Amino acid sequence: MELIDINIETLTTEEKIQHIKELKKERNAVILAHYYQDPDIQDIADFIGDSLALSQYAQKVEQDVILFCGVNFMAETAKILNPTKKIIVPDLMAGCSLADSAPADEYKEWIDAHPNSVVVSYINTSAEVKALSDIICTSSNATKIVNSIPTDKQVLFGPDKFLGSFVKQTTNRDIILWDGACIVHQKFSEEKVKQMIAENPDAEVLAHPECPPNILKYADIIGSTTKIISRAVESEKQKFIILTEPGVIHQMQKLAPEKIYLEVPDLEGCSCNMCPFMRLNTLDKIISALENLAPEVDVQEEIRQKALLPIQKMLELS
Repeated sequence: MELIDINIETLTTEEKIQHIKELKKERNAVILAHYYQDPDIQDIADFIGDSLALSQYAQKVEQDVILFCGVNFMAETAKILNPTKKIIVPDLMAGCSLADSAPADEYKEWIDAHPNSVVVSYINTSAEVKALSDIICTSSNATKIVNSIPTDKQVLFGPDKFLGSFVKQTTNRDIILWDGACIVHQKFSEEKVKQMIAENPDAEVLAHPECPPNILKYADIIGSTTKIISRAVESEKQKFIILTEPGVIHQMQKLAPEKIYLEVPDLEGCSCNMCPFMRLNTLDKIISALENLAPEVDVQEEIRQKALLPIQKMLELS
């Protein structure tokens, strides 16, 4: 298809958004985005959600091309579920600290060292790690997934030790944890959390289970990105202290603009707990991806088939 060459550097934000809409139509593409994306990207997405919702939606896509605005493991998951679709991303460098913390070869050694265990892997992992797993989970369903496993079975949970610790405490199960963590959620300042609660006693504290225990103990509600957003909208409270990536606040402000949402500073004192990988995606890169149908994310077929099974188990239970 012949596309008109446009110098995107000269376009306004509104013109870039209009160009993306035109490219999307020409390419028969759909844009999926995670809540941690910049507000402009959230607003142009055809569907926005957390990891579970995005996985569920990816199964239903009819378009030829899926442009995934998130991080690479999400695009890989979309490819695993949609092998005939072309999956593209704005930036191949949009990785994930959790996925990086679990190299497949080391993860296999860990599994081999604990035979007869059930391997539950967080969706924030590579396709190769998913292929080694018995079942995948997200923060939305991790407790439900673990509770579905027979109680006489030992569970290996990776790579997020803090989510795993939360699930272990919630389920009272025999769980061995991989030593991984999210760089966004592990660096909230406990002193600042305590200070903000003292200064805002009328606020409800909403936290993602990827936060460490010393942060979660201050939370009124612990839940996935979707649960945090829905709680903020539905709660009678008018003020919220948010302990997760601040991209979620954009959706809260759209759904309940009359309420107040407070970001918590990190250990360096900066209210900037944005995921550096998620924020690599930009409108300019989206335009380039749609124009060139690249970078493309692919998964080796043998790995894809093995990884598909634990993902399907998760979706069936969800």
